This record gives sequence, structure tokens and C-alpha cells, in this order.
Amino acid sequence: MSEIIHKKPVLTDEIVDDFSENDFVFVQEGERLTDKAYKSTSYLHDVWINFSKNKGAVVGAVIILIITLFAIIGPMVSGYTFDGIDLPHQSMPPRIPGIEKLGIFNGFERGKNVYEAKDALDLYFWLGTDTNGRDLFTRVCEGTRISLFIALVAVVIDIVIGMSYGLISGYFGGVVDMVMQRLLEVLNGIPTLVLVTLLGLVLPSGMTTIILALIITGWIGMSRIARAEVLKLKEAEYVLASRTLGAKHFAIIFIDILPNIFGQLITMAMFSVPSAIFTEAYLSFVGLGIPAPAASLGTLISDGYKSLTVHPYMIMSAIVVLALLMLSFNLFADGLRDAFDPNQKH
Repeated sequence: MSEIIHKKPVLTDEIVDDFSENDFVFVQEGERLTDKAYKSTSYLHDVWINFSKNKGAVVGAVIILIITLFAIIGPMVSGYTFDGIDLPHQSMPPRIPGIEKLGIFNGFERGKNVYEAKDALDLYFWLGTDTNGRDLFTRVCEGTRISLFIALVAVVIDIVIGMSYGLISGYFGGVVDMVMQRLLEVLNGIPTLVLVTLLGLVLPSGMTTIILALIITGWIGMSRIARAEVLKLKEAEYVLASRTLGAKHFAIIFIDILPNIFGQLITMAMFSVPSAIFTEAYLSFVGLGIPAPAASLGTLISDGYKSLTVHPYMIMSAIVVLALLMLSFNLFADGLRDAFDPNQKH
């Protein structure tokens, strides 16, 4: 019986090429996997990309720009002034050149051509005139200016007063936070309408009274948002590192913490704009806002309401512009919120 001899493999430095050309198959050109190098983008660029994908927010921004454009150039191209009284041309329905051929905005009211009856076929009032003969298009543009100015004031107040108050209260905490929040609750307990009424007793009705009311109570919501954000971040590692390195308190608040929550605060400021616009319109409607002959959306709605059953067009234009402004700012703010923090997208 023959013995099987087991040979041990011998270690050698010699390279043995036992591979054939069929051992390797190249991947087809279209299936070859390659690494892709993506271009780095900034945070603001990512915000813009996320915002542009939100169709509702883009539509809201476009509407705001269009309304703002009309508010700026409208009185310049209309040929009329917002307070110019023209009694012979009072209560005239809308008439727009070109569009009148389509059977709408043609100066007819209850089947009668009012422009022909008043021998004013050479005149065009795009949104009609009020009971004093004032051009409603010019007055609506003027009223929109006031509403947009109130919106700008509300944003500035929110950012300057509300944001600073909330940041300081949340960062220091303890007794400082307790005192500041109790003061906030006292201010929040005063109804805006009561506050404006009391201010009206010592100040003349107008823009100053509305702005002062916003300065007293309009920033409370923003301060609470800012305080809540600071409470989440003030114990973060980078804040503790800055404190360890000897950074001052206000430097930490406005240099380290603020940039990380500024997006959320801007978003909340945009959400406060519709509320401020509605507050001005409501106060003007009840007679506590902009006095005559100045025009605001609230006063236009108030004046048009008196002629609602006879001339409904007098109130419709101001209502449509006010509704579009409030809806557009809400859509715009909602888009900003999702763009700054996509995790909150719903």
C-alpha cells in the first residue's frame, strides 16, 4: 500500500502570475460607478433653494412685491390725489381702458352707463370714486402704503425690542428672568383696544398712536419666542467655550447665540406682520386709527361699508387688497420657516 506524501508549501519571493485575461471583466461605460464631487454651498444659498421650492411662499412673495409696486407708483400714474374732492364725479363705478370692451369695468351700474350720464366719457377711474368724488385707486394705493409702513414698523419693533428683551431674559435667568417675565405678563394683560383708547385721550388719533401701541405691546410674542430659543442654546458647548475663554455676557448673547436663532426670529417677525396690518385696519374701521382725509385700508373699508348696499365696489377693492396682504405675508412667513429649518416642514 503506497503512502500518500503530503508536501508542505514552500514560501518563496517569486511572483507567480496565475491570472488569465478572462478573470477580470470591465464594467460597461454606462454602469461604471464614479465618485461625484459636489460644489459646496452657503447656508443662505440652501435657504434660497428650500424657499424657491415652496410654491405658496413664492406666490406670496410675488403678490407682496406687486402690491408694494402699485402702492409706490400707483398715485404717480393715476393722475389724481388721494384727498382731491370732485363732487360732480362722485360715486362713479370702475372703468378701465381696454378692459371695458370685455363687458367688465366699463362704467355701468345697474344697467346704466354712469360716465355717459355724467358726460365724463373721457375719464377713467380704475376702481371708481367714493361719495366725495375721490379716486379709489389712488386712495387704495395710499392706504396700502400705510399698511406696509405699519408692517415695517412691526418688524423693526419685534426685532429691536422683542428680540433683545427675550434674549436677555432667557440668558440671565433667575431673578432677572422672573422680574422681566412678570412685567411682560402685566403688559400682556392690557387689551390693545383699551390701550389705544387711553392713548387717544392724550394723543391725537393717527399713526403715532398706533405705533406707540405696537411699541408697548406688539413685541410680547417675539420676546417669548426669543427667550425659548435662548433657553435651549445657552448651555450649548460653544456657549460654554466662549464663557470659559472670558467672553462678556452681551457678546455671547448677540455674537454667539443670536446668529444661530436669527432665522427663526425673522420668520416669527414675518408672522407678526398680518396681525399688525389687521390691528391698524381694525382701529381705523372703528375710528381710532388714521383720521380723515388720510386714507388707510381700515378707513376705506369703514367708508365703503356705509355705501355697501348701494355701491358695493367702494368696499371691495380695499377688502381684496387687505386679504391679499395678510394671506401673502402668512404664506411668505410659512415658506421662510420651512427654508430656515426644513425639519419643521409639514
